[in-house]
Amino acid sequence: MFWFLQSPMALKLFLFALLLCLPSSLSSTASKGKEQKFNPYRYTFIDKASSFASSSSSSFSSNGRDSSYDYIVIGGGTAGCPLAATLSRNFSVLVLERGGVPFTNANVSFLRNFHIGLADTSASSASQAFVSTDGVYNARARVLGGGSCINAGFYSRADAAFVKRAGWDPKLVKESYPWVEREIVHQPKLTLWQKALRDSLLEVGVRPFNGFTYDHVSGTKIGGTIFDRFGRRHTAAELLAYANPQKLRVLIYATVQKIVFDTSGARPKVTGVIFKDEKGNQHQALLSNRKGSEVILSSGAIGSPQMLMLSGIGPKRELQRLKIPLVLENEHVGKGMADNPMNTILVPSKQPIEQSLIQTVGITKMGVYVEASTGFGQSPESIHTRYGIMSDKNELFSTIPAKQRRPEATRGHISRNKYQLHEAFNGSFILEKLAYPISRGHLSLVNTNVDDNPSVTFNYFSHPVDLQRCVEAIRLVSKVVTSKRFLNYTQCDKQNVHKMLSLSVKANINLRPKQVNDTRSMAQFCKDTVVTIWHYHGGCLVGKVVSPDRKVLGVNRLRVIDGSTFDESPGTNPQATVMMMGRYMGVKILRERLGNKAGV
Repeated sequence: MFWFLQSPMALKLFLFALLLCLPSSLSSTASKGKEQKFNPYRYTFIDKASSFASSSSSSFSSNGRDSSYDYIVIGGGTAGCPLAATLSRNFSVLVLERGGVPFTNANVSFLRNFHIGLADTSASSASQAFVSTDGVYNARARVLGGGSCINAGFYSRADAAFVKRAGWDPKLVKESYPWVEREIVHQPKLTLWQKALRDSLLEVGVRPFNGFTYDHVSGTKIGGTIFDRFGRRHTAAELLAYANPQKLRVLIYATVQKIVFDTSGARPKVTGVIFKDEKGNQHQALLSNRKGSEVILSSGAIGSPQMLMLSGIGPKRELQRLKIPLVLENEHVGKGMADNPMNTILVPSKQPIEQSLIQTVGITKMGVYVEASTGFGQSPESIHTRYGIMSDKNELFSTIPAKQRRPEATRGHISRNKYQLHEAFNGSFILEKLAYPISRGHLSLVNTNVDDNPSVTFNYFSHPVDLQRCVEAIRLVSKVVTSKRFLNYTQCDKQNVHKMLSLSVKANINLRPKQVNDTRSMAQFCKDTVVTIWHYHGGCLVGKVVSPDRKVLGVNRLRVIDGSTFDESPGTNPQATVMMMGRYMGVKILRERLGNKAGV
């Protein structure tokens, strides 16, 4: 059906047609007696940040704009969009999103462009790359819809034990997941390789087979996906369809500089935020004086602790180092950072493999998840322009120590990258993710520029238990790739496993020193090939930075609602629970403020 989209002009026309076909209530602004006006951002309440200047002094009741808001949400991401949509049912909400919209971005919208979207490090990209001090490449979202716009799309709920540990209401949790699923989640059509993974997992003992389910259950299962049957991504931004358009305003390209506090009382009280628009002009958005009004940070595990520190909440010594006025000392901001380490085995194929992202997952009793991604490699255009995370001309190298930026090191990175891309195109990555890493790290500011990445350390495998579990996981994956079902694709027997591991070390992309000839040591393989699966969390942990209801300790009118408050990554993949959390917390807030009048 999409053969004609190979032409760039055809693709642009197709995306434009999609916008034209949207219901008028979403894609245009209508008023009585006036001709409808086309809105390029899909929803009437979305506009560029610079539009704030011309309407900030008008009243909300007259034309949908206000000088103050009941809720200001910093970050229109995976949690921020469902949260804002829910709160807008009863109160005025302003969402400030530093990125653009995902709806007409082909790198976001189509499964086939997943890898290119991550590799794009330009200023307008939906993905902002960073390198942890561990030498592992990573990414954070910079687009309305957040991580749901740049992830692999897999959708799976958290297990009941996680919900219990979080102290959440199980009934409301069960109501909040379907609210998300009705709008954007689909059942995948399994590719042959994903079927082979399913059968191989069962063959090596990852049982029982649980079929297609959103639930987190031990064994092998098929999960949901936010890609539809045409390979088109549906993101958290589409949950804004639930919003009351008369009470919601979303500003894109709005980069919050800091949260503003009134420190004249016994406790610091939030009064608003200062943000920069796409033209570089600064604005101040004010909170309403009504009881219950709040600023809510939903900027993710990197952005939320960074914003707290830039606003004066954090370790005293670090704030003093950068001459940031101290509002509240809290040594725990930026601490407890964790990233689920992922290791992959590259399984080459003699024939092209159909593209697929995560569809099948093995949930083992050892606390390890096994998944697969197939048929992805850079386009010829991307390779020729050396455009992406391994390019020697992108901003990532400013975060790499000088010794690792020598010309010969850069050439080596590029060479390894081209090799990996070619191999990945004709095969698959079988991956394992460590579910509950004990190893912990921290986040600290590099400077006071919010546009720059902070310094992040995850300390992969610093705890010996994590390393031992990885070794067990690699042994399991080795059995999977040499099972009878996979032999049809790989022609790889047990004698060739170490050759495959050696190939995986060479193909792996990170800045860690490698022992290429030492793949018989599974522990060394784990250390050499660790990469991220983008499930990092922590930095604003419950009980240390926020209360169980996500209110920031020690100040008034400020919450953090996103993955930075998690001590562990929920389920096999966290996006389902992060989106559910946005809905859940929105309902909780409305019910606490309005009781039965909330109507949600």
